[in-house]
Amino acid sequence: MRTATPRFLRYLRAERNASDLTVKSYREDLTALADYLTEAGGDVCPRPRDVTVLALRGYIAALHESGYAKRTIARRLASMRSFFRFGQREGWVETNPAKPLRNPRPGRSLPHFLSSDDLTRLLASPGTDTALGLRDRAILETTYSAGLRVSEVVGLNDGDLDFPGQLVRVRGKGRRERLAPVGSFARRALKHWLHVRHLHPTTASGSETPVFVNRFGRRLTTRSVGRMLEKHIRTAGLDHRTTPHSLRHSFATHLLDNGADIRSVQELLGHKSLVTTQIYTHVSTAGLLAAYERAHPRAR
Repeated sequence: MRTATPRFLRYLRAERNASDLTVKSYREDLTALADYLTEAGGDVCPRPRDVTVLALRGYIAALHESGYAKRTIARRLASMRSFFRFGQREGWVETNPAKPLRNPRPGRSLPHFLSSDDLTRLLASPGTDTALGLRDRAILETTYSAGLRVSEVVGLNDGDLDFPGQLVRVRGKGRRERLAPVGSFARRALKHWLHVRHLHPTTASGSETPVFVNRFGRRLTTRSVGRMLEKHIRTAGLDHRTTPHSLRHSFATHLLDNGADIRSVQELLGHKSLVTTQIYTHVSTAGLLAAYERAHPRAR
């Protein structure tokens, strides 16, 4: 398995156009499987054709016993299915031993989102008297205004901004591109940041210049945005569960609460499947029920 994994990862990059983060996840999942099979096989890692359904069932059982989340187990199953499907194509295996295994039934948790008041406090947290404060406000405003993933925000280049059209070009999961609208508050915050960005010069130029850079002029990472948000969450006194993705959750929930149809929200979020978007209808319904119980005299 260990010698076959690099070939599979090259296939993901070259033919599936997978992102670095996706390739990293597959590598980690398959390395964990190889480690388990090696230990179970007496310090000998089996070839792909020698891996059985029974051995994979044992691995999944071990994950459950170790307390892994159902989503993590489902992701590792998906990685195994893809790996052995590629093995069938390459002639390493005759059948896919991961195919008969069923995903654990997910316990669907509602996404954490911010109320309009809490969101206003968060967006006002970065000061506007420094360049980095203007940058942080632009990041928060843009993330919420366009419903972006944090990886999509840090991946923005100058050539992706269309101020006259009130749009940004976004590269989402699977390198799929979409156009996302940005509101007036976000456009204003972006212009203020771009006006002072020269204080942190970057080696890039032209349309490929990263929109958001650190104090050394390098493109921001998702981790640095996470740390930045943690700081402003503390300043605003908000729920510690708030993450960069909470802004995306808030974007979708607020749209649905204010009458947007779910198909439009799906397009704006860049979801491939409507099923992924439907979780926000549960959040919206929960809000309606809470409002009903508070306001209706005979609700209880």
